[in-house]
Amino acid sequence: MEVSDAELVRQIGSGTDREAEAELFRRMAPRIRLYGLRHLRDEHASEDLTQQVLVTTLEALRAGRLREPEKLASFVLGTCRMTVLDLRRGAQRRQRLLEQFGAELPAPVQPSMPHVDQEQLARCVQNLKERERTVVVMTFYDEQTGADLAGFLGVSEANVRVIRHRAIRQLRDCLGVAV
Repeated sequence: MEVSDAELVRQIGSGTDREAEAELFRRMAPRIRLYGLRHLRDEHASEDLTQQVLVTTLEALRAGRLREPEKLASFVLGTCRMTVLDLRRGAQRRQRLLEQFGAELPAPVQPSMPHVDQEQLARCVQNLKERERTVVVMTFYDEQTGADLAGFLGVSEANVRVIRHRAIRQLRDCLGVAV
């Protein structure tokens, strides 16, 4: 049996019913998400809006700030509207500041990367011992964590770090890159 919005608000206000909070999320999250998609036109922004509105609503309900519990859906919609307006005002404010002061901002510094001969790098990687080559490839190409590598190789994470450190030093020496 589904409880009414008013009963849901009372249960959350009592501060003891976590299942009522989960029910609030189940009921309201899809509505908030659709509101966000319609007004923000961005999936990620809609997800952020959903989280922000649910947290704001939950805090208000826990504090007993909703005067008319039967108007929960209206309260959530109003919170959505105000949150979207705040987001838009912030974006407009940032845009005005960029227009006003943007010319004075220093240009971003691009880090200088030394040119690396790809063929030489491939030869250097091939010259590594199999375990060192595995650690380098899985770390930098497969983006595996030290814990993942440790489990795969059957060694400790500390051992993976040592193998990686030694392999990188060998690659630097092979490429002639100063530390």
